[in-house]
Amino acid sequence: MILITGATGNFGSATINFLVEKGIQPHEIRALVRNEASATALLEKGIGIAIGSYDDYNSLTKAFTGVDQLLLVSGNDIENRLQQHLNVINAAKEVGVKHIVYTSFQRKNETPSSPLWVVAHSHLETEKALKESGLTYTILKNNLYMDFLPGFIGEHVLENKTIYVPAENGTISAVLRSEMAEAAATILSSKGHENKEYDFTNNEALSYSEIAKIISETSGKNIVYVSPSATEYQTTLKGFGLPDEAVGVFTSFAVGQAEGELEKVSTDLENILQRKPVSVRSFLEKTYAS
Repeated sequence: MILITGATGNFGSATINFLVEKGIQPHEIRALVRNEASATALLEKGIGIAIGSYDDYNSLTKAFTGVDQLLLVSGNDIENRLQQHLNVINAAKEVGVKHIVYTSFQRKNETPSSPLWVVAHSHLETEKALKESGLTYTILKNNLYMDFLPGFIGEHVLENKTIYVPAENGTISAVLRSEMAEAAATILSSKGHENKEYDFTNNEALSYSEIAKIISETSGKNIVYVSPSATEYQTTLKGFGLPDEAVGVFTSFAVGQAEGELEKVSTDLENILQRKPVSVRSFLEKTYAS
């Protein structure tokens, strides 16, 4: 039995779809959901449903009973995420789950000086807990979802013809979320991934200057890249009405890109997919075609 947490979210639901495509029978998949009302589509596919929450330990032990492998999709509640992840790991161990696949995060600096520390810290501690648990694990160090790139590039980039991000000359090796989910499904449905860590990156890393050039070529408009200071960037985002939390996240990721946090290039994802991942260039050409 394979259990998928975050099963109604984008990553979890995509992983379930890929598992079925790979021949895993729906009755061999269990989806952890907060309530049955959100799981209609899963029920229609014949997927088993378990009601539970990362915050409710007893619900987790009940949901995990009889499960062999578990995909732990990292939670969105950054403040409470570490304890939530520990609840999952401890509950899984208590009821005899054999293997946890964890969606972690790509990073370079693993100290509190990292601009991404607020995000990275819980991932690092979760990885440590997994390794100390005695359970078989697979850690997926995911780069930024390529799906999020337009958010950094700017919704109106073709109108204002400017990419405004304090990433300096830093590069990013973003990957489509769907391809990471496909790789997770491959790992859950095949052998040879026990106690391994994978860097899920693209095959090249691009700067925003290069991204601006690609969008210019694709759209026929002259797009320029401006890298302001982090303070100027924050002021601009607040002027657009973004809440402080969103401003902080965007700024941290941008400064992290400037400092090389997301620049790593690896063939791990290509090897698991057995094909090259969709390139950032291809994604941009499709997204910004004139």
